[in-house]
Amino acid sequence: MTHDGAVIAAAITLGALVGALVALVLARRARRWRGGWRARRRAARAGAGEDAAAALLRRAGFRIVARQARTWWTPLVDGEPHEIELRADYLVEAHGELLVAEVKTGEAAPSLATAATRRQLLEYHVAFAADGVLLVCPERGTIHRIEFPLVAARRARGRDGAGRDGIERELA
Repeated sequence: MTHDGAVIAAAITLGALVGALVALVLARRARRWRGGWRARRRAARAGAGEDAAAALLRRAGFRIVARQARTWWTPLVDGEPHEIELRADYLVEAHGELLVAEVKTGEAAPSLATAATRRQLLEYHVAFAADGVLLVCPERGTIHRIEFPLVAARRARGRDGAGRDGIERELA
C-alpha cells in the first residue's frame, strides 16, 4: 500500500470512529429527551387526574381534609425503627370517618389486580391509621372503598386450627 493509500485508510477509519461516537451521543440524547417527555406527559396526566378526582370526591359527598397529605411511619426491622415518609393524594372525611383517597389513572393502576396499587393502599391504611381507603379513578368516574379485613377475619376465625399469628398453614 502506498503512503497516500495508508493515509486515506487511516482517515476513513478515523472518520468512521468519529461518526460512531457522534451517533452514540445523539442516540443517548434522544433517549433522555424521550424519557423526559414520557415523564412530563405522565406527570401532566396524573395532575389532571388529581384535579378531576377532587371534584369527583366532592360530588360524592366527601370533604377534602388534605391534599398531598404526609405522614411519617416507623416500621420495625429486627426491632430497629426505620422512619419512612409517605404521601397520599388526599385525606377525606365523610360520615365521621377519615379515609385516604388514592388517585390512579391509566389502564392497570386503578385495579387491585395491580400488586403495587394493592400494597400501596394497604400501607396507607395502616400508616395513616385511617378508617379506610378509597381508590379513585377520575378517567372512569369511579370511587371504590377498599377494605382489608385481616384483623376482622382473624377475630372471626379465632385461633383454632391456626398458627400463633392466626394464619392457617399446611404442614409439609
